Amino acid sequence: MSSSLTLPADRTTERPRRLLLVLGGALIVATYLFLVTVQPTEIAGGMGSAASLVSLFGFLGGGALLVGGILPMLTTSSLVIMPLGIALNIAIGQVAGSLGLQIYLDAIGTVLVAVLAGPAAGAATGALSNAVWGLFNPFALPFAAGAALIGLLAGLAAQHGAFRRVYLAPVAGLVVGAIGGLVAAPVAVFMFGAAGTFGTNAIIAVFRSMGDKLLVAATKQGLLSDSLDKIVVFVVVALIVYALPQRAVRQFPFARTHRVLGARSGQRARMTAGAGSAG
Repeated sequence: MSSSLTLPADRTTERPRRLLLVLGGALIVATYLFLVTVQPTEIAGGMGSAASLVSLFGFLGGGALLVGGILPMLTTSSLVIMPLGIALNIAIGQVAGSLGLQIYLDAIGTVLVAVLAGPAAGAATGALSNAVWGLFNPFALPFAAGAALIGLLAGLAAQHGAFRRVYLAPVAGLVVGAIGGLVAAPVAVFMFGAAGTFGTNAIIAVFRSMGDKLLVAATKQGLLSDSLDKIVVFVVVALIVYALPQRAVRQFPFARTHRVLGARSGQRARMTAGAGSAG
């Protein structure tokens, strides 16, 4: 089992950690509000503009603060899986975008980390993924706040049993995707004119042809695409974590403590531990 990187937290260490979490979350939210309010369209031109640098600092800095806040409660296995989650997000998301799909598939790593390591680790993975991705794909950067929200909600869903049965995962994905679509729509409209992949642009064009204004059409597209996307992502992640060996899942205290996979990560783990001590 992975050992914790720090000694058990007391009140003197818990307060600074919570402060880092609050500051990190506040910085990400403030950067999101800045983008939606100021609508700096020059960010689409690359990383040289002031708005791009502000966004990079806000999202990357906020993600770093979140990581600093959750670091004391992370095990070695959790720290190892976060870079893996970031790499999965960028690699799969880049391929899906290049193919012009109507879904994004850029949150598989975020949700996987959230299910195994918890909401805070999921939120940090989501924010850092888009911040790093934004270094060579500026369109990804402004959506870092939504990516962090997806990680947070996925972790909370796992904590409350959304992955204890495979058929519960798509329901959780539907809810999380709908919320994510509502958050992403203003950024897509105000900063990029709702431009996206070929598939998402086609959906928006259909709603526009029906008389919807751009924001309304983009919101409907977000609700449709994000909901479908997260249904697929949550099911894929559920299949991944159920395919993992029980010993691997038990390396993560969050998955073990909250029994995110039901009897697999809880009761059976205790039975195995009891059998070992009896022997």
